[in-house]
Amino acid sequence: MKTTVQAYIEKHDLLPDNRPVIVGFSGGADSVVLLDILVRLGYSCIAAHCNFHLRGDESDRDQVFAREMAETLQVLFLTTDFRTTDYAMENHLSIEMAARELRYEWFESLRKQYDAQAIAVAHHSDDNAETVLLNLIRGTGVKGLRGMLPKHGSVIRPLLCLTRQDIMDWCKQQNLPYVTDQTNLSDEYRRNFIRLQVIPMLERLNPSVKDSINRTAEHMMDTEEIYNHVIEQMAYKVWDRGKISIPSLLKCPAPATILYELLKPYGFSRIVSRQIYDAIGKTSGKEFYSPTHRVIKDRSHLLLTPLKKEEKQIYLLEENAIWETPVELSHAKTVINTAFNIEKDRHIAYFDYNKLSFPLILRRWQPGDWFIPFGMTGRKKLSDYFSDHKFSLFDKENTWLLCSGEDIIWIVGERTDNRFRINNTTDCVLTVKISDEKR
Repeated sequence: MKTTVQAYIEKHDLLPDNRPVIVGFSGGADSVVLLDILVRLGYSCIAAHCNFHLRGDESDRDQVFAREMAETLQVLFLTTDFRTTDYAMENHLSIEMAARELRYEWFESLRKQYDAQAIAVAHHSDDNAETVLLNLIRGTGVKGLRGMLPKHGSVIRPLLCLTRQDIMDWCKQQNLPYVTDQTNLSDEYRRNFIRLQVIPMLERLNPSVKDSINRTAEHMMDTEEIYNHVIEQMAYKVWDRGKISIPSLLKCPAPATILYELLKPYGFSRIVSRQIYDAIGKTSGKEFYSPTHRVIKDRSHLLLTPLKKEEKQIYLLEENAIWETPVELSHAKTVINTAFNIEKDRHIAYFDYNKLSFPLILRRWQPGDWFIPFGMTGRKKLSDYFSDHKFSLFDKENTWLLCSGEDIIWIVGERTDNRFRINNTTDCVLTVKISDEKR
């Protein structure tokens, strides 16, 4: 069996160098065999044991046994204690998830502390079959059906090539002692129920059902690679700097799935993603939220933006001071003695200085705002201006207004107000520019 494990390690390049290996060591049969085989294969191991204090005296018994077994195998033994129940309550987690988080966070800290090349855990092929069934029952995509990976980040699983029976046979052949977690014999937990009840029933239909599930999981690993490749190709076609083109998305195969995969990294669940997809043909302006981001349904795009922290909404801009604002505006006062050159650039605005009242004000737009667009004589509501110029909700929210008193003098980066334009009677000009880096 050593040869089988060694071949699996080499096939998946699990332990490529001579640095230590952190071995998750509960003292159960699986972890005993993992540690025993890695030691026999010549790897430098550090046995890491977690006492979750969930089983009273049995938890302490396991800790004592694990320490003694590590000493027998002549490896460094490290242990830690967790207040697992308290952690689960404080973080609104199940006991299983709380233990998992605590365990892997500690393992990772040890890996960094000892410059270890990997964290080895004792999952085997039976565990993998159970995981695939659990994921299927919960509802899963391709990722869930491919089960456990031989290597995921710094975590490796050298025993995925073995069955539970292989492990028990090795313990018997090598006369290896181990402890038994009595909770594993109860079908109260979902995984135990799968192992103790569901799989035995499935074996009546197919005695090799675990092998069949694991073969399917291997096929799904390849399927996931193809799937991810297609997602990347589709993303290139529909995605542009936080905007998802609706027409391009609808040309993709399985557009609802493509949309979900694009939004998943930003915290959107499958349910919310489906709601966004269903809103594509409806009125613009609808918003959808994840814990960190927002999607706005615009006319022809879905606009993805991070949720903003509290932002100051009004800035007072003194005449003789540097303006520190989110837009990064610079300003200059010029007395006109000769011809004054005007650049036609919407990022530069020119105002008759004598018509302004300082301090100027930089603020966000509000319902009811109006101005007289440059070159015109009549008022125009900003809401109508935005609509005429096809501003998205995102564009509106990110628009700043430069004001003199209550009068809007510039929709920053867009258009100035005609009342403050320079003319042949102007003798002093205020020039305001948007920084080149912010254009």
